[in-house]
Amino acid sequence: MTNFISVQLKKASEVDLAKPLCKFIQQSYPGAEAQAEHCRAAEELSRLRKSALGRPLDKHESSLETLLRYYDQLCAIEPKFPFSENQVCVTFTWKDAFDKGSLFGGSAKLALASLGYEKTCVLFNCGALASQIAAEQNLDNDEGLKAAAKHYQFASGAFQHIKDTVLSALNREPTVDISPDTVGTLSLIMLAQAQEVFFLKATRDKMKDGIIAKLANQAADYYGDAYKQCQYKDTLPKEVFPVLAAKHCIMQANAEYHQSILAKQQKKFGEEIGRLQHAADLVKTVASRYDEYINVKDLVDKINRALAAAKKDNDFIYHDRVPDLKDLEPIGKASLVKSTPVVVPLSQKFTDLFEKMVPLQVQQSVSVYNQRKADLVNRSIAQMREATNLANGVLASLNLPAAIEDVSGDTVPQSILNKSKSVIEQGGIQTVDQLIKDLPELLQRNKEILDESLRLLDEEEATDNDLRAKFKERWQRTPSNELYKPLRAEGANYHNILNKAVQADGQVKERYQTHRDTIALLCKPEAELNAAIPSANPAKTLQGNEVVNVLRTLLASLDEVKKEREQLENDLKSVNFDMTSKFLTALAQDGAINEEAISVTELDRIYGSYTQKVQESLKKQEELLKNIQNAHQDFSKMKQSNNESNLREEVLKNLAVANDNFVELVANLKEGTKFYNELTEILLKFQNKCSDIIFARKTERDELLKDLQQSIAREPSAPSIPLPTYQTTPAAGSKPAASPAPTPAPRTMVGTKPQPPARPPPPVISAASSSPSALAPSGTAAAPAAAPAPTPGASAPAASTAPSQAQGPPYPTYPGYPGYCQMPMPMGYNPYMYGQYNLPYAPSPVYQTPGQPPYPPPQQPGYPFPQQPYYQQ
Repeated sequence: MTNFISVQLKKASEVDLAKPLCKFIQQSYPGAEAQAEHCRAAEELSRLRKSALGRPLDKHESSLETLLRYYDQLCAIEPKFPFSENQVCVTFTWKDAFDKGSLFGGSAKLALASLGYEKTCVLFNCGALASQIAAEQNLDNDEGLKAAAKHYQFASGAFQHIKDTVLSALNREPTVDISPDTVGTLSLIMLAQAQEVFFLKATRDKMKDGIIAKLANQAADYYGDAYKQCQYKDTLPKEVFPVLAAKHCIMQANAEYHQSILAKQQKKFGEEIGRLQHAADLVKTVASRYDEYINVKDLVDKINRALAAAKKDNDFIYHDRVPDLKDLEPIGKASLVKSTPVVVPLSQKFTDLFEKMVPLQVQQSVSVYNQRKADLVNRSIAQMREATNLANGVLASLNLPAAIEDVSGDTVPQSILNKSKSVIEQGGIQTVDQLIKDLPELLQRNKEILDESLRLLDEEEATDNDLRAKFKERWQRTPSNELYKPLRAEGANYHNILNKAVQADGQVKERYQTHRDTIALLCKPEAELNAAIPSANPAKTLQGNEVVNVLRTLLASLDEVKKEREQLENDLKSVNFDMTSKFLTALAQDGAINEEAISVTELDRIYGSYTQKVQESLKKQEELLKNIQNAHQDFSKMKQSNNESNLREEVLKNLAVANDNFVELVANLKEGTKFYNELTEILLKFQNKCSDIIFARKTERDELLKDLQQSIAREPSAPSIPLPTYQTTPAAGSKPAASPAPTPAPRTMVGTKPQPPARPPPPVISAASSSPSALAPSGTAAAPAAAPAPTPGASAPAASTAPSQAQGPPYPTYPGYPGYCQMPMPMGYNPYMYGQYNLPYAPSPVYQTPGQPPYPPPQQPGYPFPQQPYYQQ
């Protein structure tokens, strides 16, 4: 009797998970050691998928364990990899489990770049395989019964979880097998089968009949609900419906049977007979309608024996009244089963392959934190560099320290010599020229990479638009123009960056042209440099002056501030703190990460002291510059002033400014070169991202085109079938068009009394037979003049017009005339058993027109009345 329903597995297409995951790992994790470890985990994941989905699975616990491990791993990597169409794009293709397909169209399938879709289908297979394992259990022992009940409840929970999550996981219409209606019904079927297993165990353990009846009645209720859910829906295989209906009746019959035993124990003999009669009716229905699906012979015999015995005892002994079915007290229900909730991990042997990889939310938080840190550090460094440039500009405008070093008036001041030596050591003007020369090439390379990336997007989007216009609503996938919005925004941002870089390059070149000659002068040897500087009267009177000593002290203090600032800049750059642990802790405690609050607190704790030192350095420099300017005013009043000294001082100022500009230009150009090289790496990653998504879209497009072709092939075609001859003949009573060959007269309509048919007109064998006057229309009788004179004694045919024949298949015409249409042969009739002259009636050669080729004599059944001879002797 036991016949359980098991669910077929879905079939998945092969997918290489390692390649896209390794690409993401290489882009997101800079450490080579971490990259290698995570890439090995990605390859192991790809092998696990192949083991779980790439081969037929045995109906065994080990196969289910492999599926569960793969599902657990999918749940573990979901927060760590951004699976989507425009990031880590992996297209998963699955076939419908219940669609057997067609010869030309194949089975229905769906391809989506969604990890949620993959998880849903894998969980479906977990439930399906659990149902198959449960169906294979030996239900004659306790171990088999317990295993079957456990697997059925797990399968019910898996299907119920899919019902609750499938629509949010896919964001589109799923295939029929994983639709909420279908998996909801499957969940209820599995629950009903688990309840039936408990009923079998209770029966085997010989529990009280009242308990067994309640268990059976609850199982019948579950089966009935499942049947109602799928009764009018063509979602499950057709053989499921009769099994559900039969199981509903069988469980209800078992409930009535065991409740009748309880009634007998309570000496309610009429109720016993009424319940047994109902049980007998139920199993009789199963035996008559669903015998090919479930064998209930043993149950029928058991119930019939009990019913016969109960009737006999009641008839001879108790004489208890048998109540009507509607008067019987309802049987109670007892449910011992429930759907097992899906709680990850499902596998007891699960270990996360990417255990050391932080979740994506933590990665994003760390990325935002690093951006905040970079902004803080860059802002502090920019403030210090701006202050240093300001100090250098002020000193250059005051010709310090050259003014207090120029005591002879005809030699190069030591500070100028030091600056000249520094410029020459750095390569001088040739270095600047080479750096400026390299910029356009770097810029052009970046532009080409960016333009090529956007060109790929444009081409794929144009193709998608063309196919969407061609297939219209059949082209069901995300439009490329919507999918590429983030990529195009990123590309536009890179365009803006390149435009700003071009403007910055122009400003650097303009600045270089302004100070090029002075920088070139600094690159000359000391003798040439001294010759280029005008001579002036010495300022020996100021050599030991207090003002000069004050200026020297202030300049030394300012130099010390600059050195401290350089060290502070290095310290700011070297500070490093890993926020991963902080964010992981917050995620574990709260389930979410308040990145802004955590980042601001930690940045203030780590960089607060450095920020304070920067502000103190700026304030100290401001005071020193103020004192230097005041001291320089006193120095200028005491120094003798003339044209030669002013000209010399102006040249020395220009040399000092040229040195500052050289240092700044070299720094800017090196920074620009570094910027372009780093931007090249970023743009190459952007290009790879575009190439990956376009490749994935192309794969998806090819799959979708293939599916469309298959769906078109599955659609019923409507070929142009030529109409039968009888549908093209004129209506009754209308005059047909003349034909070149003779047309036989129609058969006379049969009245209330059978009459012999009208004698057909003989053909006129003459040269005039082809004239229009020799043609007889099929709707009228032949003219008397065209017929030969009848033999005396023969009955004359009716001279009036023959009745018009009804619409429909043509009546059989006489042999020997074109247009003959054979009537359907009687059943069992073999036209080949007759020879040429032993037909049921022999064709007359009289009606063979001379020159007309022999026409194959058709066979037709004889008339129900005697045939009238054509000629009488």
